[in-house]
Amino acid sequence: MEGYLHLKSGHCYKGEWLNTPPQNEVAGEIVFFTGMTGYQEVLTDPSYKDQIIVFTYPLIGNYGVNESDFESKKPHVAGVIVYEGTNEPSHYQSAYTLKEYLCKWNIPVLGHMDTRSIVKKIRAVGSMPATMSAHSVKDTTWSKQEDHKVEMVSNPQMHTYGEGDKHIVLYDFGYKKSILNSLLQQNCKVTTVPFSTTFNEVAKLNPDGILLSNGPGDPKTLQHVLPELKKVITSYPTLGICLGHQLAALALGGNTTKLSFGHRGANHPISDLKTGRVMMSSQNHSYVVDTVSLETTGFKTRFINLHDQSVEGLTHEIYPIETVQFHPEANPGPTDTHYLFLEFIQTIEEKKGSVIAYA
Repeated sequence: MEGYLHLKSGHCYKGEWLNTPPQNEVAGEIVFFTGMTGYQEVLTDPSYKDQIIVFTYPLIGNYGVNESDFESKKPHVAGVIVYEGTNEPSHYQSAYTLKEYLCKWNIPVLGHMDTRSIVKKIRAVGSMPATMSAHSVKDTTWSKQEDHKVEMVSNPQMHTYGEGDKHIVLYDFGYKKSILNSLLQQNCKVTTVPFSTTFNEVAKLNPDGILLSNGPGDPKTLQHVLPELKKVITSYPTLGICLGHQLAALALGGNTTKLSFGHRGANHPISDLKTGRVMMSSQNHSYVVDTVSLETTGFKTRFINLHDQSVEGLTHEIYPIETVQFHPEANPGPTDTHYLFLEFIQTIEEKKGSVIAYA
């Protein structure tokens, strides 16, 4: 059955529904992911909340969906666009086909799409609102995109995992399971807390360190949490990842801007200015920290993107704060940058027992 992708730029692409067509059009911001593998992690990454994902690799679903590589309990994407989606996966761990998994969650998939043309249009025009529809003519006006995505993916309750000798408070802006697992593998006890948790609430937990997680949307929609976040990150060793990196910069007076089409994929080259190493990274973001805005924050750029020279990570001159725009837990993607968790743990061990209120 024919289906259509409508872009706000006015362009329309025809394909075929690979699962049950939606009764109404499905709306979201259209973005593309350049990795050859990792579609299961992408679908369940809360940072993709309400986005329509175009997979650039031409065959998606060839190893199925297993029971262990989910980044959260359910998929968060609004819809999926592929060139070809297979219903005959070949992998010993496969539990579902791509179609079966997305049907379970009522997420539409359009296949036989000219994904190359769509991606070239996004690169030329930028990420934009889009709809997936059964009609060749868009039948409604463009609706406003939801601004409060973090509230939709953050757990409102605290939860504690592990029994390690280092206690990490993980701010949940929509964290990936692999971030939690990376901390547990370092013998940490981890308490996840809601994104709006105050400094006093954190202090009662007596943590050794703070991790600000990834999450969806514009970091400036979270301006109301920045005053408390500033108290937290200037009082404990902190690691910020993706959205957490952006929020740390904002909390200390920096600024963020939106990229035209973002960085999404498992093959983005970055340079560590501290070590001189060049590495491949896994990324998923639309917003970046503005370099000029860092002049009065105490932050210095540690990592840069080798494609566009954008800021990929920061270190602070006074406080034990490190931030990265990419994903050091690297699911999906390479493990080149996993050493940043080791650096974070080393900083905590150096400060443990002598953490003071820097604020």
